[in-house]
Amino acid sequence: MQKIKNSEKLATTQLRQHALQIAKDGLAAIDTQAVIKQTVSIEGQTLRVGPLKFELDNRRILLAGVGKCAGEAAIALENILGDKLTAGIILDIAPTKGLTKTKPLIGSHPMPSAKSVAAAQEIVAFLKQTTSEDLVIVVISGGGSTLLCLPPDGFSCLDEKNLLEALFRSGATIQEINILRKHLSSARGGGLAKAAYPSQVVGLIFSDVPSNQLEFVASGPTVKDSTTIADAQQVLKRYNLNAPKLLETPKADKYFEAVYNHLTVSNQTALAAMEKSALKLGYQTTIETTELSGEARLVGRQIGGQIHTSQPTSCRLFGGETTVTVNGSGHGGRNQELAIAAADEIGQGELVLALASDGIDNSDYAGALVDSSTKDRATKLGLDPSQFLKNNDSYSFFSVVGDYLDTGRTGANVSDLIIALKGKGNG
Repeated sequence: MQKIKNSEKLATTQLRQHALQIAKDGLAAIDTQAVIKQTVSIEGQTLRVGPLKFELDNRRILLAGVGKCAGEAAIALENILGDKLTAGIILDIAPTKGLTKTKPLIGSHPMPSAKSVAAAQEIVAFLKQTTSEDLVIVVISGGGSTLLCLPPDGFSCLDEKNLLEALFRSGATIQEINILRKHLSSARGGGLAKAAYPSQVVGLIFSDVPSNQLEFVASGPTVKDSTTIADAQQVLKRYNLNAPKLLETPKADKYFEAVYNHLTVSNQTALAAMEKSALKLGYQTTIETTELSGEARLVGRQIGGQIHTSQPTSCRLFGGETTVTVNGSGHGGRNQELAIAAADEIGQGELVLALASDGIDNSDYAGALVDSSTKDRATKLGLDPSQFLKNNDSYSFFSVVGDYLDTGRTGANVSDLIIALKGKGNG
């Protein structure tokens, strides 16, 4: 599947061709519909989800989904389940076409809105109508935290938006942000499991968080929360923010006794496919980490420096999610910022590619690649990359220089994927 729309334009050297091929193979491995088809099947009166089996005994199967993978997953699940699916409802950030039994809802992202609140309320109401005789499949994926906005009385989605913007500007980690989010919505932090109680729940979780801690994927709507209001208050205190009214998450074991959460896909899936691709192309390949974190520009310099001092035909692969502390007034995402910073450290025959697996790097670009030609083009155009970094304006830099990655929305989401390559000679 071709998911990098401008790859032909970008593929001007062999090194670039190789990097783009590795990236494409990574994206193909996490294609949501393909992953669902590999994970879920019906065999007579048995539902298989990965290694787990559930006897149906002619009971109802219902579907709920939330996040950037919800639409694609619902299409695949409708095809697999056929007449055995009774009804469903999903909440995604974009329209989903072709569904026959599942109601598609659209919410706002990356910030919550009244639209998301209304949609989240509808999903909770749908789950509350289930019974102990039902089996409910719940698809959970990145983006779900924002979409599942059900704030406490006296606190609105606008209040949450303002709070999140302050945290993002401060460079808070996704774990810190999701600790707080859990205690700002009755649908997060096990809230959907509580709504579906006492039905049997099968969670299909598409992880976009470092270390695959399921309770932090979309703020864990089907997972028992290990954090408390006190933890959320500590996050607010750490960033000198005012404490709103907070909610405690469901703690009673009964809500989770019939919940089975299955890690369906993660960046490890993508990185394994990328490693295989790079080895096939002749690179000495290392998966450096699946839990990349830190300030994007600092991480970019580190990765650029590592590949610069590596042996020829080296490939280093990284998965995770960096952060950007916003000090400027520009536009761009963490992958584009990482790429600009990496360009400072690399030399001839070296390349760094940084990609948001969902295709949305806080802009309509998925990320960018950089090599010596990127730097040469910037110099000829009279552009100083350091000034764009200073203003957090990586989007403008790549809009002029080129070398941005255009995938459109991929319908997948397993955090960010970074490729660092060193060729045999000049690439």
